[in-house]
Amino acid sequence: MAGFVEAVARCPGSCGELVEGSRGGHSFLITCPVNIYSYVKVTLDRNIRGITGPHDRVKTVAAVEKTLEYMGVKGVGGWISVDSQIPVGAGMASSTADITAACMAASAALGKELSMDEIADIALSIEPSDGVMYKGIVAFDFIKGSIREFLGMPPPIDILIADMGGRVETLDFYKRDNLGELNKKREPEVLKAADLVTRGIKLADPDLIGRGATISALANQDLLLKPQLPNIIDIAKELGALGVNTAHSGTVIGIMFSAGSIVLDDVERIIKLKVEGIKRFFKAKITGEGPQVIRKG
Repeated sequence: MAGFVEAVARCPGSCGELVEGSRGGHSFLITCPVNIYSYVKVTLDRNIRGITGPHDRVKTVAAVEKTLEYMGVKGVGGWISVDSQIPVGAGMASSTADITAACMAASAALGKELSMDEIADIALSIEPSDGVMYKGIVAFDFIKGSIREFLGMPPPIDILIADMGGRVETLDFYKRDNLGELNKKREPEVLKAADLVTRGIKLADPDLIGRGATISALANQDLLLKPQLPNIIDIAKELGALGVNTAHSGTVIGIMFSAGSIVLDDVERIIKLKVEGIKRFFKAKITGEGPQVIRKG
């Protein structure tokens, strides 16, 4: 490697998850990737020691360090920059998107490529992670990676994302002493939700996806209460929504509609009139495109 090399990659965030809980004692989620992205540029230089980056992106720096170590690259330093549209701490996979894009950019800068399973392993070595590094919709064990199941590509779905405000730290959330007990208690509802969503993906039936997501969102109330959720579900039904999903360890609620069936600006106005305490909104589409290298060299 002569001089310095660089690459830019992007990864979608998520609107929480379509389903999250446990299955046979294994933690898992079903992804809900959306077209809101983190862009990471990685510059590598043999004349520099160590990887540096923004002070609030230590996990992203760690991802590049681990990528270089995994690929057997020594004596190379550099720096990263992050341009992310994804809010931090809201349950929208901001860290996983950063980490994934960083791994892809670092390997691309070296003219190499990592598989999504390899990127998932790196991400999980840093923290519990979403499955947004995979294309399509997947069932994914976000703690140990023991479940990695491609379910299919999503049908066209628009989603209005309402952020209730506050911040949930992923590492702290999954260290709770009673997490296993709560997951076991709600497992029947979670499995019912997962079955509906899985069938909805395979049949390209957005109604089944919405029904399953709503069941999972309600089952999660004992784990992380969202006081506004019942009201939002009622409003969503009145507006003909497919259903509602949440960030099971975050602060956002997603209201899903068949693509083009309603103007999301109109939905936002109605929600603002009827629900208090919402910090901000995002308008998005569920996407199956996965992460991408945007530029090399």
